[in-house]
Amino acid sequence: MKEILYLEIPTPDINAVCAWLQADFQPKIGKKVITAQGFCLKVNDTTAETVSVPENLPAELSIFIWSLQRTTYLKVFRWSEKAVPKEHKFLKHLTVSIRKRFPHNYPEPPAIDLSKQSIFTALEQDYPLTVKYFQKMPNGEYDLKRVYWWEKRWREGVRNPQQPKQVVFSHTKSSNEFNLDVEEKKSFYDLIYVGGALGVIHAAAMAKLGYKVLLIERLPFGRMNREWNISRDEIQSLINIGLITPAELETIIASEYKDGFNKFFDGNNSPGLKADILHTPTVLNIALDSEKWLQMCGEKLLAAGGEIFDETEFVRADIFPKYGEKQNGQKLIVTLQDLKTQVEKQVSGRLLVDAMGTASPIAWQLNGGRTFDSVCPTVGAVVESGFEPGVWDSQYGDVLNSHGDISRGRQLIWELFPGADEELTIYLFHYHQVNSKNPGSLLEMYEDFFTILPEYRRCDLDKLVWKKPTFGYIPGHFSVNSRDRTVAYDRIIAIGDAASLQSPLVFTGFGSLVRNLERLTTLLDTALKYDLLSWQHLNQIRAFQSNIAVTWMFSKGMMVPTGKFIPPERINAMLNTFFGLLAAEPQEVADNFIKDRFDWLTFNRLALKAARKNPALLPWIWELAGSKDLIRWVGNYINFSRHALTVALLNWWLPQSLHLIQPWLEKHHPGLWLRLLSLAYALTAGTIRKQNLTYQLKIKRSEMKVTG
Repeated sequence: MKEILYLEIPTPDINAVCAWLQADFQPKIGKKVITAQGFCLKVNDTTAETVSVPENLPAELSIFIWSLQRTTYLKVFRWSEKAVPKEHKFLKHLTVSIRKRFPHNYPEPPAIDLSKQSIFTALEQDYPLTVKYFQKMPNGEYDLKRVYWWEKRWREGVRNPQQPKQVVFSHTKSSNEFNLDVEEKKSFYDLIYVGGALGVIHAAAMAKLGYKVLLIERLPFGRMNREWNISRDEIQSLINIGLITPAELETIIASEYKDGFNKFFDGNNSPGLKADILHTPTVLNIALDSEKWLQMCGEKLLAAGGEIFDETEFVRADIFPKYGEKQNGQKLIVTLQDLKTQVEKQVSGRLLVDAMGTASPIAWQLNGGRTFDSVCPTVGAVVESGFEPGVWDSQYGDVLNSHGDISRGRQLIWELFPGADEELTIYLFHYHQVNSKNPGSLLEMYEDFFTILPEYRRCDLDKLVWKKPTFGYIPGHFSVNSRDRTVAYDRIIAIGDAASLQSPLVFTGFGSLVRNLERLTTLLDTALKYDLLSWQHLNQIRAFQSNIAVTWMFSKGMMVPTGKFIPPERINAMLNTFFGLLAAEPQEVADNFIKDRFDWLTFNRLALKAARKNPALLPWIWELAGSKDLIRWVGNYINFSRHALTVALLNWWLPQSLHLIQPWLEKHHPGLWLRLLSLAYALTAGTIRKQNLTYQLKIKRSEMKVTG
């Protein structure tokens, strides 16, 4: 038999599809004979008795459907290699009819009033499994409200990108409305962080440098919607800057697995586009106890004189010019709301750090229509126990895994990481093009998660012990260069997901922040020391890497454009092409590529090998990305090449020489010093070579203090 058609029908209602195929669909040729999951189309009944004769096979087509990943798939087979009469017209007619009857559908979460009903009652009809299993989780009602709130906030931002809610106000004159009493000098801070997950890590580091720091968190401090995984060489930056000791690091490691697997479904790929498992034993192989880690950072922040306001929401930031003693030199006033009492209060400071992630109204205001180009709606849960023995070995992780093809316009991907004892943290996500008609839904993803988890890893959901849900929107911005995204305003700077610092493959704002913590901390320390807090200076403090910018096409190749149908196996075929190449490379090459440490030569070598292995790759990417994004990518590649040349010319002497000119240049021209320091870090970012620039500068600064 020969497969001649493969379609994904974007509906979980397989019974409706089957009923339509058998009763309503008219093939226009041949005779339709009903089968269990479709029908058989007999184009020429006279050959029906010659089935056993290879030279004279029946002119029949077999049409059948099946369900997987909460969607429906259809295939058409024929007996012989030779096409039956009018076959092409029939396949086109079938495809058009299916697309018309079962188009893409992007459900909206219902509008609810929680003053009249619980979140469980409000969502039960639309998301029955989500409600059922959130009810089994500690604090499940609170967390489901949080899921609904985050999706609602995200949708509002996506649908009003040109006119986002204004929360940052710049004033040319003093306003009595915001004058603070002289007695409230205690409410003045060097740094005000909004967002307590990634924010507290950076806040604790800056507090240990002697700055007065305030942390604002909307949730009760220490609660997390995600778990964090990282590798030992990356988390070393926490030790390098003195935030934690090696002994403290060991106390926050919940688990360390032996190997991680990367495998994409290839059951429908041609033989040349199947791939071996890619082993990545040192990628995301350390699971952190996130809540313990946040508590530790909080304690270090408080011990260094910082403060934490939890269950407090950011309302607005007002920036004023400096007006002498009357305002005590205050330029930034931040308005907050205590969520327990609903009372507003104001604090003032030198710099506001936005760590609010994708829900950040500051990020939406600063970047308008291009706040984020892509997003990964991500859901999952931490499971304490309940999997049968043999289902999974806790010495191993699933870094990237798919168990099926495109599902309702998304290529679903799983991650699984062992935690403490029998715990497993499981994520389901997909790469998604930001679109106002189809913003991406956490609630739909959760219904998928609870439906198809047994397909992915054999289990009985009712026997699992649920610890907590994990969810969020992980953003991406396709930067052409280091300046095409605004991460700063006067006295405001964004970090983490609010700055859209996402690696194309597996790293989120947490990974980017930790890997660049030395860089961001040193640069921000310099800016604060010399009051270089205008947007021109602060925009230089970012974790941009030209090699990451050039690989955003990987993300683009994993997205199905809204409203478009592509062959269901297409994205898996593309992923298998490249990951198959990495699996054949030395372990170090795959490790460096996934950790964004590859250089220009490695990228070009692998790209050429991929093109030779799968010549259709470029047309496929063109179909998904479109000409506009391909032109943007060419700009990325040119900048990447220019950066590689700059590194070759400067990297062997500039970073090592900066400490020689630091004493004079930093004192007399601090703005130029910040620019050169930012350039030096940019030269070493994303390289295998260890950054020793921070250490050299610390040593030189210590010498300056001694001699001064």
